[in-house]
Amino acid sequence: MKNNRLVFSLAMVAALPAFGGSVVYSGSGANIAGITGVVSLFQGDIGGGSVPGAAGSFGGVRREINWDAVPDAKSSPNSLNANFFNTNSPRGAVFSTPGTGFEVSAKTGNPTSTPTLFGNINPTYSSSFQTFSPQRLFTSIGSNVMDVSFFLAGTGTAATTSAFGSIFTDVDLASTTTIEFFSAAGSLGVFSAPTADRGLSFLGVRFDAGERISKVRITSGNAALSALNNDGGGVDVVAM
Repeated sequence: MKNNRLVFSLAMVAALPAFGGSVVYSGSGANIAGITGVVSLFQGDIGGGSVPGAAGSFGGVRREINWDAVPDAKSSPNSLNANFFNTNSPRGAVFSTPGTGFEVSAKTGNPTSTPTLFGNINPTYSSSFQTFSPQRLFTSIGSNVMDVSFFLAGTGTAATTSAFGSIFTDVDLASTTTIEFFSAAGSLGVFSAPTADRGLSFLGVRFDAGERISKVRITSGNAALSALNNDGGGVDVVAM
């Protein structure tokens, strides 16, 4: 097994002890400035510079997914292949979902004039969501649940990581947006992202007592992005 630390779209600045050997990094804010401190703290505690899009092992450096580098041909209204970040742009991450697939939002000036911020899925989302690093967002389609499994970047060799984090936008309801961490032996715990209505929320967990993460399960809100699901009234639609 290779040590393949990975951070998703890199969020109160705090690092709090939680389950066993875990340290939780949690924060929310109205905009980018509100979560930059805790994102930087998480990155610094993991250590090691990021290696973007390179296959192989680099001595345990962290891996970060930058949605903004996804080409137009793989962005809305087109789907993103589940192994894009292990084959097209190696990060050692492969996605799966009980839904129908994955989508990265369109950027301004895209060749198909697709609305940004998933306005192509539901026009109301353009006023609910914002980005941490302009201009992309990410979501599973047909489900609000997705798994991320880890591999030695660019290969089919299973790997583990000691830390994982993700930024979410428009988390309205407490305890609906979560990340569950799994080792080969089972669940290491479920952790909840903080709320930030129309803002940004960060949740990251680092395990420091020898635990190894082979997979994470991300639950974004309580409803999938859909033309039928407007945010509010007990419906919490969340993008990553």
